[in-house]
Amino acid sequence: MTVQTESNVYEALTIDPASADQLFFEARSANSFSDEPVSDETLDAIYETMKMGPTLMNNQPLRITWVKSEEARQTIAGTMSGTNAQKALTAPALAVLSFDTEWHEEFENFFPHAPERKAMFENAEVRTAVGNNNAWLQAGYFIMAVRAVGLAAGPMGGFDSKAVDQAINAENNQKSFLIVNVGKPGENPWFDRLPRHDSELATRSI
Repeated sequence: MTVQTESNVYEALTIDPASADQLFFEARSANSFSDEPVSDETLDAIYETMKMGPTLMNNQPLRITWVKSEEARQTIAGTMSGTNAQKALTAPALAVLSFDTEWHEEFENFFPHAPERKAMFENAEVRTAVGNNNAWLQAGYFIMAVRAVGLAAGPMGGFDSKAVDQAINAENNQKSFLIVNVGKPGENPWFDRLPRHDSELATRSI
């Protein structure tokens, strides 16, 4: 398989190079953020963009909690390890991504032409696996939507999901799996970019 150079990758794309850089080639996971606030309108735009990505049977299990109060932010930061806590406290916008373990209850709304297929997901183990997998898929769309509105995302693991769920999901059926800082990059926001696999390793033809 021929290895594409950056120039002929640009030539293959139907979006302009600046957009490709913003979404992919120059985009980075930020480790520090400026104090420039992120408006509610921008947060809404992130969701409205993210939700258009495909999921299994259009099931859309991802749920986003925007952490806005200082009390809630301190609580979330308290569940985090290492430097993640400080990042969570200083990012202008903070999102907890969870998936709805009872996502199938919306079946008649998201799959109205075949609502009877809800029965395929009555088994909790199957439903949880499908919900978790598709929520992670939507998390990728979420990060790309953040980039599309001109902001940087800083996705983080390294937190006590049970403690987060006790704090913000105790009265619903959601399970947290990722926390994402959102905003304009701050001082020294980037680590060195790590190597990406060449196509010879990561792809094949059969």
